[in-house]
Amino acid sequence: MCDWLQPALDHSGTHDMADIEKGVASYRFQLWVGDEGAAVTEVVEFPKKRTLHVFLAGGKLEQIQDFQESAWTWGQSIGCTEMTLAGRLGWARTLKDWEQTGVMMRYTAREETT
Repeated sequence: MCDWLQPALDHSGTHDMADIEKGVASYRFQLWVGDEGAAVTEVVEFPKKRTLHVFLAGGKLEQIQDFQESAWTWGQSIGCTEMTLAGRLGWARTLKDWEQTGVMMRYTAREETT
């Protein structure tokens, strides 16, 4: 589908390319593709709001940032009131118009050794 997404998939460990393809085909995910990058979003429904969540991106930074306007316009057209992003810490430095609202952490169960 998009070679640009593979490093992000490897980093996150939450999906593989087959999951993304299935999600896009079923309209659960939205794929944003340009000449030098790609991003994947999903609409997340909360009890009090609908958000457009960016959970994968790869390629040239400028290309990924270019998706923001069209993704946001589309999100608003279906009732989203905000965009959210999960990603590496470096995004906080590059997305100047975004507010860092918290931290995402992960706990992985480990095998006990005796």
